[in-house]
Amino acid sequence: MPKSLLEELPAIVKEGRQQAERILEGLESRHRVRLQTREWVLPSKDVAAADWIAQAQRAAKLGHGASDGWTNRLIYGDNLLGMAALLAGDEDTPSLRGKVDLIYIDPPFDSKADYRTKVSLPGMELQQRPTVIEQFAYSDTWSNGTASYLAMITPRLILMRELLANTGSIYVHLDWHVGHYVKAALDEIFGRDLLRREIVWDRGNPSGGKAGAQNWIHSHDTILYYTKSGEKYFDKQYEPYSDEYIQERFKHDDNDGNGRYRLQGVGKDIRKQYLKDSKGRAHTSVWPVPDINVMAKERVDYATQKPEALLERLIIASCPPGGIVADFNGGSGTTAAVAERLGRRWISSDIGKPACMIMRKRLIDQGARPFLYQAIGDYHVEAAKSHFGRSNYRVGDLSAIVMSLYGALPLPAEDNPLRNLGSIAFGGKKTLVLVDSPGKLTGDATLKKAIAQRDNLLGGWDRVVVLGWNFDPGIGQSIAALNDDRLEVLVIPPDLLDRLRKKGGIEKLRGQVRFASLQYVTLKSAIREAVADGNERIEVVLDNYVLLSPEAINLDEDNRRKLLKVMNAEPLAMIEYWAVDPDYDGQVFRSVWQDYRGNTANDDDALRVVDRAGFTVPRKSGERRICVRVVDVFGFEAEVVRSVAEPKS
Repeated sequence: MPKSLLEELPAIVKEGRQQAERILEGLESRHRVRLQTREWVLPSKDVAAADWIAQAQRAAKLGHGASDGWTNRLIYGDNLLGMAALLAGDEDTPSLRGKVDLIYIDPPFDSKADYRTKVSLPGMELQQRPTVIEQFAYSDTWSNGTASYLAMITPRLILMRELLANTGSIYVHLDWHVGHYVKAALDEIFGRDLLRREIVWDRGNPSGGKAGAQNWIHSHDTILYYTKSGEKYFDKQYEPYSDEYIQERFKHDDNDGNGRYRLQGVGKDIRKQYLKDSKGRAHTSVWPVPDINVMAKERVDYATQKPEALLERLIIASCPPGGIVADFNGGSGTTAAVAERLGRRWISSDIGKPACMIMRKRLIDQGARPFLYQAIGDYHVEAAKSHFGRSNYRVGDLSAIVMSLYGALPLPAEDNPLRNLGSIAFGGKKTLVLVDSPGKLTGDATLKKAIAQRDNLLGGWDRVVVLGWNFDPGIGQSIAALNDDRLEVLVIPPDLLDRLRKKGGIEKLRGQVRFASLQYVTLKSAIREAVADGNERIEVVLDNYVLLSPEAINLDEDNRRKLLKVMNAEPLAMIEYWAVDPDYDGQVFRSVWQDYRGNTANDDDALRVVDRAGFTVPRKSGERRICVRVVDVFGFEAEVVRSVAEPKS
């Protein structure tokens, strides 16, 4: 007879502790997980207002950097790896172990939830299924029902406890599906005596849909509130008295200018409590906060979006001004948006690219202080170590797997010391295949090396194919400059190792892996013009955007046909977000101008971005490397760099 979930729980928590301990033990190693900064975002969206206003706002924001070197951050990727990186720290950012004041998480808690994303394009709407990475995250979470869910969340809760300050708090938002089981795990991790309150969020009475079911109408969630220790920070919150309460309780008024009061105490201890000195009614553990209605200004059309009023209440209560708030299931970005508005520092992360795009746009729209958009550094290396085992991982083993799935045979060992070269012979033609390392960016040097090997190795080859994991931002320009029709560059699927793990071996995956072409963006022009007051104006005009192979996107055939129609008729309509860095250093993209679909501050077209950027920056002598970054509606990124000479005065 199989064990019940209650019988399994001790073993699940034990394994979760062991997994967390392995992560914590690796924090000091040379190969610890790191965060890679993809973008430094200075919110400065394209607007129809005069540019001098935008310039003044941009300058003001640049001057508001934190004196302690802190920058808020939005992290894309698995939150387990993200938390490991935050705990480890690096040369630029010290470890956050014991530094976070408040954690709020709203993890997925319904195995039947629909994680499809609606993508609106001009004249049509697509239904995109989750990316394969997201699917594996969700299927791992629910593969064995609630037991798998608890196995997923337990090590994450342990790492969250490590991040919390001694005075810190965690609020875990759940509903009836798994709340009682997670509470048992939280009791083990934090201690039963540190459960401070079970909060009931009363969302209000829904209308329509399931409201007609023959049952009690479900209208609440549960939020479990724990602290790291007995030294918690807590700022008790109050709500104004109702008129009825004031009339009933504050009955007296001596007409001495002090206003209404009530009598407190008994006998000789009776005293006057004046209404003007009263804070109001203390909040209880039942929070009647209405859910977001369809017309709400804060609504961003994200399925699990929570109202700002809910987050405002717990952030004010449990995070001191200037403290750090973290949300490792960022979703629509409500936690970050409210923390920003309340003057708290914040970290938000999510494994879904649509969620990260929504958060980035929401924060830009809000006019947030500069923040970092980061990803898990060397994600593919981490996935490979998980697949092979950290002690057994070898780059050559991974290259051999990729080569085999592409259909190439490895070259002899004496000609292939790195085990990353293979060959394909077909129709009398010979193709050399080079698999680049997951720990580096495939760029100009790799392409030139591949061409040299094609022309010289073993008597020469008809063509060469380069398979890469991560690419230098200027890869598109490098390919165009080489102008070599016997060179092909393809993208290794980012979910390859997750799929391999799920399938259980290469043979079961053979024939199912697509190696897609790169997406890229081209410019019509990028110019600099000297203007008054020591400034110069930069103008950039988009030309074309080419999406990577549509077969790599998780769409059914009907939606793929719709996509191809838009791609062919109006390729720039595929752009969700684009930004400009006027002084790109080749490492960190510093975004000082942005436009995105839904930004109607510049025009009234919510389904298209503008194709022209124009903004003013301080004048600079010499050449400028202007970089444009584009993110399409599916979350794929492309960049182009244009070197522009100094304008004549």
